[in-house]
Amino acid sequence: MMKRRNFLSSLGAGLTAPTLLQSQISSVQNSSADLVRPKALRPGDTVGLITPATYISDPDRLILVERTLKHFGLAVKLGKNTGKRLGAYSASVNERLDDLHQMFRDPAVQAVFPILGGYGAMHLLDRIDYDLLRRNPKIFLGYSDITALHLAITKHARLMTFHGPNVLSRFSDYTQKHFRQALFETRPIGKVTNPPESNRLRPAHTLRTVRPGTATGALVGGNLTLVCSLLGTPYEIDTRGRLLFLEDINEEPYRIDRMLTQLRLAGKFDQATGIIFGECTDCGPRDYKPSNSPYTLGEILNHLLGPLRVPVLSGLTIGHTDDQLTLPIGCLATLDADAGTLDIKEAGVR
Repeated sequence: MMKRRNFLSSLGAGLTAPTLLQSQISSVQNSSADLVRPKALRPGDTVGLITPATYISDPDRLILVERTLKHFGLAVKLGKNTGKRLGAYSASVNERLDDLHQMFRDPAVQAVFPILGGYGAMHLLDRIDYDLLRRNPKIFLGYSDITALHLAITKHARLMTFHGPNVLSRFSDYTQKHFRQALFETRPIGKVTNPPESNRLRPAHTLRTVRPGTATGALVGGNLTLVCSLLGTPYEIDTRGRLLFLEDINEEPYRIDRMLTQLRLAGKFDQATGIIFGECTDCGPRDYKPSNSPYTLGEILNHLLGPLRVPVLSGLTIGHTDDQLTLPIGCLATLDADAGTLDIKEAGVR
């Protein structure tokens, strides 16, 4: 951190910090140009359903999955190992990997959706055939534990993926609207923000400007726990010149503090053009025991993100929330932290 400050100050009348940042943005825009965009969904298309993280064997929930996709006019194809209770550890990894590869290989499948997140997607990362995925570009959608696959596929297959609802999400009207907009339409998504509040005095989703300003960059991010877990691996997040978005669920404030501090120490905040911290569901101290941190989540965000030199917005409906945005990872967007909006300049599909 001190070396970075000394470097910037030593530039003097030469290359200033804003010019450096603009250079970073231009570099990212150029490097993002080789991202492959999958084809947009159309009614009648087939979605391949897989469970690359936690398995699902409850037939009642599988019926709900099929009903959900039929609502959008989509056909369903289940992975051969989807719906069964997975066996031994190594067998489970191979079966989940086979389903992922088979769905990308199958010409009758136009999109690949994990049914849910949970745990275990990281097991697949060093075994995936990324060339196969790049040669067969398809919409890949999910969130939570699926963040591991987003980061790996974006980096190594150079395929644009989508951070949005898993098939078993609640799919509110707001979620459905943005799901359709991101995956079925080829025009730029445009400006998005939280849904209108029915009670402005007690909003369901609180947007808050942690640090004012506007910033532009390619979208990157996902679940905070997974982003931190992949640091130091070949799948580590790259935030250079990018808009970083993060979210999580069921984490006490001291754990959020620890993970955000880890990202700060890794230089990920210094490299980003702006930061969006999405909703963090059930991220307060536990009722049955004292919290290990004397600070609330809001105080931690102010303490760790407030001093940054980039705009920071808290509370956008990303991740573990019934009202959920679908974000195309890799698309250029502009954050307005004062207005509480994200203007997505490009479509993630063609």
